[in-house]
Amino acid sequence: MRLLLVRHGDPNYELDCLTELGHEQAKIVAKRLLREGIQEIYCSPLGRARQTAQPFAKASGIGEIHILDFMEEIRYGREDALYQSGNPWLVAMDLIHEGKNLQVPNWREYPGYADNTATIDAEKVMAGTDEWLASLGYRREGLYYRCTNEDDRKRTLVLFSHGGSSTAFLSRVLNISFPHMMSVLGHLRHTSVTSLRFDRRPGALAMPIVEYMADAHHLDETV
Repeated sequence: MRLLLVRHGDPNYELDCLTELGHEQAKIVAKRLLREGIQEIYCSPLGRARQTAQPFAKASGIGEIHILDFMEEIRYGREDALYQSGNPWLVAMDLIHEGKNLQVPNWREYPGYADNTATIDAEKVMAGTDEWLASLGYRREGLYYRCTNEDDRKRTLVLFSHGGSSTAFLSRVLNISFPHMMSVLGHLRHTSVTSLRFDRRPGALAMPIVEYMADAHHLDETV
């Protein structure tokens, strides 16, 4: 199975929709995705992700968009002071500047991640990731995924979501800590595409292979 993760287009966060530029980006990435042989479309429930998915759903003829509530964008900051501090990307950079190891198991205890809704929401995404992958025939066992499908047919899926929730998703499936994944990816460009390939041999235990990550060449060529 191949899974493509696509970040939404340029957004109006206040209205949870795409800007004019974002709509243009959605059309551009839709053209790119037509070459991927995608059979199913999945999406965060938020408006900016759904609007990014719609041009591809129409152009591909697939039409139906399956909503995954667990891929809603993560928040950050304390519950009583959301978005005032605790941006998880900036926290990761600060910890690197201090020489901290972001791959330690207790990263949740680091200042900036403790008492941060980003940590709470990232954990929800990770739990939802395993549940969803299990429904697709990939059951988590320890650090890896067991293919429980009875055949090895080829499937390609696309998931439209957000920078934070995509980072949490990748953190889980690649066994890289959330803050370390934040530092590796940085701020994903709008409509950037990441491709993962899961072993489709029945019974195989493996981790997904990254075919490419955060690619946005389609924007460079046309915008």
